[in-house]
Amino acid sequence: MTTDLKNKIINGDSLEELKKIPSETFDLVFADPPYNLQLKRELTRPDRSKVNPVNDKWDQFKSFQKYDEFTYSWLSECKRILKKDGAIWVIGSYHNIFRVGTTIQNLGFWILNDVIWNKRNPMPNFRGRRFTNAHETLIWASKSEKSKYTFNYQSLKCLNDDLQMRSNWNLPICSGKERLRKNGKKIHSTQKPESLLHRILLASTNKNDLVLDPFLGSGTTAVVAKKLGRNYFGIEKEISYVKAADQRLKLIKPIEDDYLDTLENNRSKPRISFGSLVELEIIKPGTSIFDNKKRISAKIMADGSIKHDQAKGSIHKVAATILGAESCNGWTYWHYNLNGNFLPIDNLRQRLISKN
Repeated sequence: MTTDLKNKIINGDSLEELKKIPSETFDLVFADPPYNLQLKRELTRPDRSKVNPVNDKWDQFKSFQKYDEFTYSWLSECKRILKKDGAIWVIGSYHNIFRVGTTIQNLGFWILNDVIWNKRNPMPNFRGRRFTNAHETLIWASKSEKSKYTFNYQSLKCLNDDLQMRSNWNLPICSGKERLRKNGKKIHSTQKPESLLHRILLASTNKNDLVLDPFLGSGTTAVVAKKLGRNYFGIEKEISYVKAADQRLKLIKPIEDDYLDTLENNRSKPRISFGSLVELEIIKPGTSIFDNKKRISAKIMADGSIKHDQAKGSIHKVAATILGAESCNGWTYWHYNLNGNFLPIDNLRQRLISKN
């Protein structure tokens, strides 16, 4: 059954279609549900021209209670069909995200982060009676507190110029050539930018993972999933959106497989201390180790520390002292002599990891 869901879009009601999916099927859910915007009046610009608001029937609910019942129904099914180590992202605005967040917690999901999408080019507030609404909120949650969810920390750090990725993301709204239009009018009133989904899928999925979007809209989740070598399954009620999504997908070429690897997380690697190598006699006390130019040497001590002149401490601390730096990766700074070849001591650690 799972293979039947891969890379498909179906035209249907999510509340009905989700029930047909076997339990523990998906690695990730991204949901962009109706926001229940509750717009009461016509919006006009200062020049008296009309603003096209989100007034689609699919975004209208009779009451908060009806919206809460709808939210509970689709989130319950999403929790059931997520794998035990799966996770969910839900996006919303101040109109709905707090109600959605309550339901997420009540259902036993474990909230990992809320992320603020700061819109670089938000729509201005024309009436001047409130702050310009310049952000939307995303909730990222694992299926349970014990879920071993995917988080490609190193890839996100690399994406952010070697700085930890923060929970406020400055990204533009969907506009220009990316915005789908027909006869000059937007095909979908709340089309999300591909950059937003790129970051989400890069952060919390791996190649070949299966991603569900229960409110697919114009297909952004499926498009980005296809580009990044992930498998997608989308549900969309409006046939016009399904057609638009299908058309987008036909034009997409996946990124070549060689370029889809994500950086391995440090926390996923076995933690092995230099002292462990000494204990296991992989390298013995009294052995000399050197910098890569063989100008500086240090001796290994019985407790796993090293000594260079008057400096004594860990492989990292002594290397940092020599360089006059705050920190240094001793695994790559220090080298050992193997039959005349000088290799980084990290090679010894990797040999031990491979044995285990």
